[in-house]
Amino acid sequence: MRVAIGCDHAGFELKEAVKGFLQAENSEVLDVGTHTTDPVDYSDFAAAVGEALRGRRAERGIILCGSGVGVSMAANRMPGIRAGLCHDTYSAHQGVEHDDMNILTLGARVIGSEPAYECALAFLGARFVAEERYIRRLEKVEEMERSHV
Repeated sequence: MRVAIGCDHAGFELKEAVKGFLQAENSEVLDVGTHTTDPVDYSDFAAAVGEALRGRRAERGIILCGSGVGVSMAANRMPGIRAGLCHDTYSAHQGVEHDDMNILTLGARVIGSEPAYECALAFLGARFVAEERYIRRLEKVEEMERSHV
């Protein structure tokens, strides 16, 4: 699976660690930046990961900032993006299975590297359960997206 990964300056060190971990697990990783700890705007990198998914250059995405909240809010402004902030494995896999989450967001100042690795594996290993109730709920979310543009 090809994974797009991005971060702001606060998420840089954990992004590098997660990227290395995923590469060691044989995931193909598309790193859209940032590539230093110099201050940048989280929204730029949330957009870059979202565009990688929308452009089919990646199947899933992971975005990091200090809390994970900013990148989650920014990514969810993009049509077709379903980003979820997760700091536990249950939320990471359940978000995919029930909500078809396609971007995992993590707070680098909230979660350590080992839990981040576990969340990433749970997220990437999960598949959407295409049961009628989950499809119905997603269709309602997509209608909200269309009607509020």
